Amino acid sequence: MNEIQINLKHVIDDITAVFHDYEKALMTNDVVALRFYFWDDPGVTRYGIADKQWGMAELDAYRQSVPIPDFTRELSHLRVTSVGESMATVQVEFVRSDSDLRGFQTQTWVRFGIGWKIISAHVSMISWRQ
Repeated sequence: MNEIQINLKHVIDDITAVFHDYEKALMTNDVVALRFYFWDDPGVTRYGIADKQWGMAELDAYRQSVPIPDFTRELSHLRVTSVGESMATVQVEFVRSDSDLRGFQTQTWVRFGIGWKIISAHVSMISWRQ
């Protein structure tokens, strides 16, 4: 029986770079690029702060309705965990420049033949006192 390898350096490096590219697309609302990062399947799921999308059709409609952000995000505590060669989770905290709330983002990424894709994502924000 083969053991699954956790946190392979080259996988962590790959997904970290892809995540940062995704973040750039998110903050410029590059709808074409953002679509590319998600699994094009009815099973893709995204839970946002005040929204949800089940499937690529709903995700496309949502992205088309979102304006370019008028805020910036400061990321912290980025955690990337790889599972074998083709699966990873990304967790990050963020603070938006327009809010005192702290945000949390979790993504599950899978490597398909065409590259890394988000198959599920969740974003939340809470009141935070440091």
